[in-house]
Parts: sequence; C-alpha cells; structure tokens
Amino acid sequence: MTDLTRTMAESAPAPSLLPNAEARQKLRKRRARKDTMSRWGISTAGFGVVFALAMIFVYLFYEVAPIIRGATVTPLVSLELPVTEAETQALFIERYEELGFQYTNEGRATFFQLNDGTVRAELDLGLPEGARITSFASGNPSSQIVAQGLDNGQVLVVEHDYDLTFPEGVRHIAPKFVFPLGEEPIQLDEQGAALTHLAIERRVRGRAATLIAGITEDQRLLLANISTRSNMMTGETTVQTSRYTLPAVPGEPVKMLLDQQLRNLFVSDKQGRIHYYDVRDPANARLVQTVDAGDGSPITAIEFLNGTVSLIVGTERGELSQWFLVRDENNEYELTFVRDFRAHGAAITSLAAEYNRKGFIAGDADGQVGIHYGTSARTLYLNQFVDQPITQVAISPLNGRILAKTPDAKIHVAEIWNQHPQLSFSALWNKVWYEGRSEPEYIWQSSSASDEFESKFSLTPLTIGTLKAAFYAMLFAMPLAIAGAIYTAYFMTPKLRGFVKPSIEIMEALPTVILGFLAGLWLAPFAEAHLPAIFSILLLLPVMMLLFAWLWSTLLPASLRRFVPDGWEAALLVPIIIGFVWFAVTLSPFIEIWFFGGSMRQWFTDVGITYDQRNALIVGIAMGFAVIPTIFSIAEDAVFTVPKHLTQGSLALGATRWQTVVGVVLPTASPGIFSAVMMGFGRAVGETMIVLMATGNSPVVNFNIFEGMRTLSANIAVELPETAVGSSHFRVLFLAALVLLAMTFIVNTIAEIIRQRLRARYSSL
Repeated sequence: MTDLTRTMAESAPAPSLLPNAEARQKLRKRRARKDTMSRWGISTAGFGVVFALAMIFVYLFYEVAPIIRGATVTPLVSLELPVTEAETQALFIERYEELGFQYTNEGRATFFQLNDGTVRAELDLGLPEGARITSFASGNPSSQIVAQGLDNGQVLVVEHDYDLTFPEGVRHIAPKFVFPLGEEPIQLDEQGAALTHLAIERRVRGRAATLIAGITEDQRLLLANISTRSNMMTGETTVQTSRYTLPAVPGEPVKMLLDQQLRNLFVSDKQGRIHYYDVRDPANARLVQTVDAGDGSPITAIEFLNGTVSLIVGTERGELSQWFLVRDENNEYELTFVRDFRAHGAAITSLAAEYNRKGFIAGDADGQVGIHYGTSARTLYLNQFVDQPITQVAISPLNGRILAKTPDAKIHVAEIWNQHPQLSFSALWNKVWYEGRSEPEYIWQSSSASDEFESKFSLTPLTIGTLKAAFYAMLFAMPLAIAGAIYTAYFMTPKLRGFVKPSIEIMEALPTVILGFLAGLWLAPFAEAHLPAIFSILLLLPVMMLLFAWLWSTLLPASLRRFVPDGWEAALLVPIIIGFVWFAVTLSPFIEIWFFGGSMRQWFTDVGITYDQRNALIVGIAMGFAVIPTIFSIAEDAVFTVPKHLTQGSLALGATRWQTVVGVVLPTASPGIFSAVMMGFGRAVGETMIVLMATGNSPVVNFNIFEGMRTLSANIAVELPETAVGSSHFRVLFLAALVLLAMTFIVNTIAEIIRQRLRARYSSL
C-alpha cells in the first residue's frame, strides 16, 4: 500500500509555477504603471533641467535688461523765474534736488524751491559800488565756483555752498556764499577795461591755485594766476596774483574755457573755430592750434565734460561733437575730433555737463532736450520738451532733475531716469576712443581713484582672454588626452588599464585652486628661470618618445621584446620621460649661455616679444592638467565600447592594429571623442581659479603665448564682490556671465549637432 501510494504521488502532475491569467493581468498592469511613472518622471526631470537652464537665462536677462533702456524725462512743474527784471547768467541745482538758484547780472543769486518756486534766500555777491557786471563764468560744476567780470577790469569770485541742519528731524538747506580768494575783487586788467568774456578754474589737487582768463573790450587776452595763503591764527587770507598778456584771439570770441589742470585754455569764436592755448607756463603761454570745430557752422554752445578733458561743441545746425587733446608722435598735443552724436533739428542753445559722469544735456532752439553720453556715443533721449526755444539748461549733481529756461521767463522742471548711459553695444564690443588715449582701443578698466574717471567696460579683451586660455589649454590637453585614451582602451593590458584609468580620472577631483596655486607660485617662476627646459620638454619630448618606439620596434631583437608582455610597453617610457626632463632642466642654464646671451627672457625682450611671468603658456599647462581627465575619461570609454566584432573583423581581413584603429575604431568612436573634446573645451572656458591665479589678470587683446590675459569667469570672481548692486559695473558683470553662458551653450549645441551627424554617418559600421 505504501509503495502504491508513493508511485501515485510521484506520477501526479506537479503544481504549475507559471502565474495564471489573473496574475499575469495584474503583473502587466503593475508594469504599465511603473513604465508610466518612469516615463513621466524622466520627462519631468528633463523638462526641469530645461526649465532651470531657461530660468538662468531669464534671470541674467533680467539683470542685464536695464543696460539697453534709454533715458526718460518726466515733466514735473513749470515755475515763474524768481528774478525777471535782470538777465539770467546761469541756473544751478543743489545736490539734494530741493533748491534751484539763479545768478543774474545784478550781482545776486536767488535760491528757490523746485516744487513750487518759493524763494528760499537771496544772496548778494558784494558787487563794488558803481561797478557793472559785463561777463560771467563758472568752473567745473563740482567746484561750485563762479566769477563775475566787471566793467572796471575786476573779477568777483564766489563759491556757493550750503549749511545743512535737521530741525525737528526735517532737513533744512541754508544757502551761503564762500569767498575762496577773499571778499575783495581780483584786478585782472590793470588798465581797468571792461571784461567781455571770462573763464575761471581752480585746481584742488596738489598745490592749490586758480586761473582766471579774460578778454577785454579792446580784445586783449589776459591771464591771472592766483594763489592764496591762510593765516592759521587769524584766519586772514592773503591773495597773490600774477598777471600775463597772451597772444590775441584770431577771431571774434564767444566763450572761453579753462581745464582743471590749469594747462589749457580754449576760446571759441563766431566763425565756428576753437583756438587752443597752452598756458602751463603762463609767462610763455602760446597759441598752439586753431581748428574748425563747427565745420562751417557757427558754434552756439560749448562746454567741458566732467573732468575738463573733453569739449562738447554744439553748432547752429544742431550738430554735437566731442573733441579732446591727443598726443602725437612728437609729444605735442593737438585738439582732435573724436565722435559726434545724434543731431538736433535746430541750433544748440545750451549745454550742461553731468557732475560725475561723461554725459551732458543739450537744449535747442525748437524746445527739444537731448540726453547724450560721451564714452558710449549714445543719444539716450531726444524729444520735444517745451514749445519754445530753450535758452538755458541745468542738471542736478545726482542726475535726477533738470531745469530748462525759456524766453517767457519760465523754468520747466523735470525728473530724469538715466542709470546706465555709459553702456552700449559700441562701447562694450567695439574700439572706443577714451580720453587721454592716442587712438581707439579695447580696454577693460572698471575703477579708478579719480572722480573724473571714464569707465572702460569693453568685453572684447575678456572674451578674447577666455578663448585664449581655452585654446592653449586644449592645445596642451587634447593630444595627450586623446592619444592616451586610444592607447589605454585599445593597446594597454587590462591589468595596467585598471590602474591607469582610475588614476587619471581621480585627477579630476583635484581642486583647481591647488593647480592655480602651484601654477602661479611654483610653475611660473620655474618656467621663467628654465625657459629652454620648458621648450625642450614641450617640443622634444614627443620626438624622444617616437624615437624610443622606433628603436624598440626595429632595432631591439625580438627575443628581448618578448620579455615585456603586450600592453606593458608604455611602462618602459616612464624612466625615459623622467630622464629626459631631468636632462633638459640640467642643461637649461648652459643653453641660455650658449644661444641666448645668458637670459632667454631678456632675449625675447630684445627681439620685441613681451614676456610676462604669468602667461598663457603657464595657463595652458596648468589648465591642461585640469582638462585632461575630462577628455581622457569620455574618449577612453568611447574607444573601449567600440564593438569587438568590428575590430576583430578588421584584424581577420589582414589589417594591422594601427590600421584598425585609424580605419575602424576612430570613425566609430568619433562621436564620443568629439563630445569629450567639447566637454573639455566647456570646462576650460568656464575655469575660474586657475586663470585667476596664473594669468596676471591683464585684459589684453592678443594671442601671444608669453603674455597673460583676463577671462570672463575670472573677472566676475574678482570684481563682483566689490561692485555696488544695481550699478552699471554690476550689470556689465552679469552681461559677462550671460556671454559666458551663451558661448558654452552655442558651442555645446554645435557640438551635439556634429556628434549626431557623426553618429548617423558611422552607425552602419
């Protein structure tokens, strides 16, 4: 019975291990849910990456957008002129934009509130009894100094100032006069003739001095050099005046201007000419040059820009141009036309320079107001402001308010927005003729100790520097990385590959700040002291390696070559490389003595090649080491994953291993190798710390391997922490980041297109 039961049990069918129809249906539904979730998850992540990249672009555009915005003028109020019975000589606005003030030919200044025209104060200049004002002049707007020329040859000099108090927590501005040259008028003309034209300027840096130039009614050109001393005990001011007579103006003068350095005097005449006098040595002052600045049209307005280097000239035809002194080959200065601006439709009647920038306001005979900027050559605003001719314009020290006077004794007050006038496509990417330069140039110089500094925001040197650093890094890294990847993946034994590949890839984890530190503090001085060794290593070491390979394969007996297993030949190169490097460094001083007169760097200087210690050669080597792991890893994977049947088929048909590499492996792996190169290039373009520490950060425009550079990324790292948020400098740095991102985006897009085409081309192999 037991045997029968056992036999029946063994012969019974085993329970089925396959799921039934209901279980299979549940599995299919579960798999479908997982597939759907995976598809949606991957798609969401992909769109998230695209969205994040788009948001980066949006944010950068948001920060950069104000650069391209022009100026706006918002009319606020029209006021009656405080004093209408006298001639208005000048209008000004104080720095808090609460008060305006009017100088008249009666020897008074009237201060009034800009919101309603209420007179706050009326101050007397102390006009001598019986004297009459015949001319007026003001210095650089920031100096707040003005001069009144009298009919007796005297000049009354005052400086408007303010006392600031806060009674009951409310700001109160109390205008006052200061007499920097004493309260007594300065006798400019000892003959006592009336002064028809006047110019004044004061130098505050270095040895303080004041120059006053005047033209008398009998057309004599006079100059007075005035110095003052104050008694510390009594406060009494002693004035010492030296008077000179200059060559007469060859024309009927209209206006005179003196620069802040007290070196140059400019006189415009009714014929549209400007006469340039050199007054550095007043006793030997001379007429240097006469130029036709109006191009046949009379000059109707002329003013200095901030810093008193550039002249802005307005003509009867409504044309505006900028002129300044340029040094020629003979070390002589010439007044030179630099740029022009968008023309007004009518004669320019008044100009007002900004206090702290290179911009200016122009009013014309049709009632238009134009806002222009010198460096960027931008016309930011040109529109109808009033329906009458504008006779005078003024701008506040903070560039937030303007005044425009019309013939009907009205003052029109307006608010202006003009935050970034110095930025334009031309100023950012083209050559710009900056003050003090002999020709247009690409310059990046964002700051200076001088308030009259002309910001230089050319992105061209930074872009060229970025490409230069990446080019030399790739020139060093590409041959080593790609050749090493091919040899490691195809020729090297698996055991040695298992040591070499991780060792190179782990180099990528090395902080670039360490590489930059070593490059700047060790490699750069070492290269400078051993230039022959550096060139010997870079140029002759590959030749030595090829020579060793030729000796190994042709002259060494096969019986000896068998002792080295296939794929281990590269290990034999290690002592060869170390020995050659040691030999080159040891021989370097002797090569300098034999061929370069004891110093290869000095030899470069003698032949006209500039050599900086921290240069593109150092950056190429240091950044090349940072880029090699990226290129090597991706390229090695691309070569290693070439299907074996392709290489084996090639070898079976009689091709050598190198023929197989060139004809089969490289075409098949070319999309991956190209991707590796582009990834390395993107890595080099965005590198910061190495170029920051090893380039010298000189924003130059050349590809000289012996000179440094400044890159976009290094410039952002250096200057962004120090710039004011929202300033023009701040916006330009964000623009540099946008340019850097756009460069990498475009390069990667082109690289992907080429990679896909290569992949499609060689996919049939």
